[in-house]
Amino acid sequence: MSSSNLFISNKDDGLTESGAARKLKLDDWEEEKPIIRGRNGHHGNKRKKAAARDPGDEPDSFPRFDEDEEDETRLPNSVIDTDGLSRPGIGTRERLRDSPQAMTRLNKIQGAVRTILESVGEDPNRSGLQRTPERYAKAIMFFTRGYGQDLREIVNNAVFHEDHREMVVVKDIEVSSMCEHHMVPFLGKMHIGYIPDGQVIGLSKLPRIAEVFSRRLQIQERLTKEVANTIMEVLKPQGVGVVMESRHLCMVMRGVEKGTAVTVTSCVLGCFESSEKVRNEFLSLVGGGR
Repeated sequence: MSSSNLFISNKDDGLTESGAARKLKLDDWEEEKPIIRGRNGHHGNKRKKAAARDPGDEPDSFPRFDEDEEDETRLPNSVIDTDGLSRPGIGTRERLRDSPQAMTRLNKIQGAVRTILESVGEDPNRSGLQRTPERYAKAIMFFTRGYGQDLREIVNNAVFHEDHREMVVVKDIEVSSMCEHHMVPFLGKMHIGYIPDGQVIGLSKLPRIAEVFSRRLQIQERLTKEVANTIMEVLKPQGVGVVMESRHLCMVMRGVEKGTAVTVTSCVLGCFESSEKVRNEFLSLVGGGR
């Protein structure tokens, strides 16, 4: 079972030191960056040992990130940029601007498609292909629109305080993306589960988050991890689990040409990683009856 290298646990649930379970006082949080520790136990940021203090002075949980706070209070491995984007490409912000360059960009794609058609031995001027460059240019911009989507707008404040601490699972979310190695699709389903820590998210937001990261050039391993990390950052739950299974057309239409091969990836964070019982419950829920 794969998992994200970095995570923070903000619950005093008996995790060992190797599980990175620790709390910080609010004043320490403001003065120093949080401690990030990988599965191998090494610190991402070194910090002087704090003096002993009364346990009653400890906060109940990590302080929540607020947009008005300075960037230094954010987690170093934050998935979401200050403008709501996540892992934007070099030209993403330029693409978002409403300018004459948008038409120039489409024209460049159309010219490239016309060159491809000529190179494979086709006639771009025959009736069935005359508008293919234009159609493809619009289609590829749609397939990759996730680069420019604002995750804050996607979530749209649909996070609600609720004293529910049992597992929430949304399964069989249809996902389609583009393989970044061959620029052909891979299609499948994603299953998302989390255990709340005092707040829940609108159910429709989980598929929408998956859509943001699938609508870009991807590999399945990274797509799975990005969805899990985003939910962990937005919701601050006790833990998150994401499983994705899909068929890759780069394995079906070329290469090994294995049409029945299914690739399964997973990412487990927080209590989904530290607790075998929680992890097994999640896997039984998303895999039951298959």
